[in-house]
Amino acid sequence: MDFELTQRQKQIRLAAREFAEGEFPGVAREYDRREEFPKDLWKKACELGFIGVFIKKEYGGLGLGFLEFALVMEEFWRVDPGCGNILLTAFGSELIQLYGTEEQKKKYLPPLTKGEAIMGCAITEPDAGSDILSILTLAKREVDHYVINGAKQFITNGSIANYLVVFCLTHPEAESRLKRFGVVLVETDRPGFGALKITGKMGIRASDTAEIRLSDVRVPKENLIGQGEGQGFSQIMQLFNINRVIAASQGVGVAQGALDKAVQYVKKRRQFGQPIGTFQAVQFKIAEMATWVEAARVLSYQAGW
Repeated sequence: MDFELTQRQKQIRLAAREFAEGEFPGVAREYDRREEFPKDLWKKACELGFIGVFIKKEYGGLGLGFLEFALVMEEFWRVDPGCGNILLTAFGSELIQLYGTEEQKKKYLPPLTKGEAIMGCAITEPDAGSDILSILTLAKREVDHYVINGAKQFITNGSIANYLVVFCLTHPEAESRLKRFGVVLVETDRPGFGALKITGKMGIRASDTAEIRLSDVRVPKENLIGQGEGQGFSQIMQLFNINRVIAASQGVGVAQGALDKAVQYVKKRRQFGQPIGTFQAVQFKIAEMATWVEAARVLSYQAGW
């Protein structure tokens, strides 16, 4: 069994590391303090092809896989999680690429990689977190439109997105609970859409998070993702299958960043006339940390393979 990265994957990882190390340290603390999305970094990342690397070439991306996406995410989070989340400006585009119509793909995917648009994915609600079958946001069909009412909570990019994919009840009368849902594309400039930025988070403050309110938001029926109502739950489950690998890479990245800082510290900090890294007890701790980080990395790479 060979889990060696290809030469191209190594080059992608190195390019991501060089970008993060070169661009993040000088601005990360200030963006975190101001709780502000780093738009300049996002624009640069778009120009270099880091945003939506998994989007197919015909829609403006590099046509890479989710392992390559995970490699970039790991390197970005290794330097700073808040700035690293600029990669999530295409979150939800996986659904469009997997299940959307050709018209939806051509309309919504290219602006993401060009730095012309930001999107997000609205699933969580105040009373429905991990139990997504309990959501209450309703998309009611009226002739050629859906009228959407509901609330979403903790939505990444919620107050800066140009459009969101919103998980809704579209067929609440279906006998099977799993067939009651749909995913609908909602442009954030539509009447009735409201977003309130969440501030005072414990961390990742450069990443926008918001509460969403949808009050009689009308969207065309063509904004439904997929071939018909009732497919939303399975679509979201597939998105979660992908996103769990990416979330794992975030954890690996921030753990590696912490390990890097720990190693730097034990080399500089001196006690009893020598660096504390020369003490066996400290070496044991560093070795244990490195072992756990590498174990997590190998597992996440295998999941994304």
